[in-house]
Amino acid sequence: MSEVRLLSDAPWLASGPAAGVLGLLNGGGEEARVIGGAVRNALMRIPLGDIDIATTAAPDEVVRRAKQAGIKSVPTGIEHGTVTLVVEGQPFEVTTLREDTETYGRKAKVTFGRDWVRDAERRDFTINGLSVDAAGIVHDHVDGLADIEARRVRFIGDPARRIAEDYLRILRFFRFHAAYGSGEADRAGYLACIDGRAGLAGLSAERIRMEMLKLVLANDAAAAVVAMADGGLLLPLFGSVAYTGPFAAMIEIEKLMDLAPSAVRRLAALTVAVTEDARRIATRLRLSNAEAKALDSMGHRWWRLPGMDEAHAKRRLYRLDEGPYRDRLLLAWARTDAGQDIGPWRALATLPQRWRAPHFPLRASDFIARGIAEGPALGHVLTLAEDAWLAADFPLEPKTLSAIADQTVSRFTRDHRL
Repeated sequence: MSEVRLLSDAPWLASGPAAGVLGLLNGGGEEARVIGGAVRNALMRIPLGDIDIATTAAPDEVVRRAKQAGIKSVPTGIEHGTVTLVVEGQPFEVTTLREDTETYGRKAKVTFGRDWVRDAERRDFTINGLSVDAAGIVHDHVDGLADIEARRVRFIGDPARRIAEDYLRILRFFRFHAAYGSGEADRAGYLACIDGRAGLAGLSAERIRMEMLKLVLANDAAAAVVAMADGGLLLPLFGSVAYTGPFAAMIEIEKLMDLAPSAVRRLAALTVAVTEDARRIATRLRLSNAEAKALDSMGHRWWRLPGMDEAHAKRRLYRLDEGPYRDRLLLAWARTDAGQDIGPWRALATLPQRWRAPHFPLRASDFIARGIAEGPALGHVLTLAEDAWLAADFPLEPKTLSAIADQTVSRFTRDHRL
């Protein structure tokens, strides 16, 4: 433990906004380091996300130094020691070293301190417990370097204790393993997650949503959700069985079609068989209106799509528009026999690139001229005419359009005389 290594190829430590924040907070008896995910990602040579900083300086000292340097500071979590500094438009969360004196779920009583070891030991996973100083020296107090080399996700200290501090760490364990791990999940951590699964019921829907939408996009999400299902962890989250086979199939289909991964599309493959499933998941996870609408659309009669011909597909594309058409089609594809010929599915999925639906050419004026009065009747006639136009395969010739209009009016008049 306490292994030290130099972080090479990290120009952001030498110059730029992050280096500026470190320079601001170092000196005068205080020390600052970059911590957590940025250090992990730099060591794994994958793109950095947010750059978070820990410091021995108290929050009011961080604010004082920022003000003196003309840097904007935002007290985003000052009761827990966190101040956000904005440098050149880039936010940096700066948190004073701390240790938990009492924990109860997500909440904790903390005291500020100056002990880098104790600060590292209160974090979740060893690969997130590393820090790097302005000189590029990586400080490891929790054996995180060895776990990065092994691509192993382990809780720091006792897994059960870490989980009891915040049950969201159960989901984070699987997400981090799917994103950064290799092989089977750490057994001690896995068993502790199973033992602590009852604690998932106390998590807010918003926190579960955020974590699950990240998890389904992780590199090895397919294996992670199987492990979660085997451990009985998905049923309490979704309130129903999880479809791990279609979920894995959806990931492969996205790769095959060279599509950007979609969290909502993957969530649909994992959880939705019918529209009732979509509505339940939207409620349980407090999905956004757009996410709920997309999930509901995918679950709506997707089983009618397997085996449809191109004429039927064109009508679906016209009705749904490109995005919903593609997503519902891919859900149907993911739920079919994986051994089926993919050629027809690929042809249907690429239809929007080969064909663009025309606009319905008939207008209200065409039917007013034929004696249909404005009002509900006119709207009904337009709907009937559009259906007939679709059934005729989108004709645009004036003669054919005139015949559709005449036949629609005749049908409507006849039906309403009965």
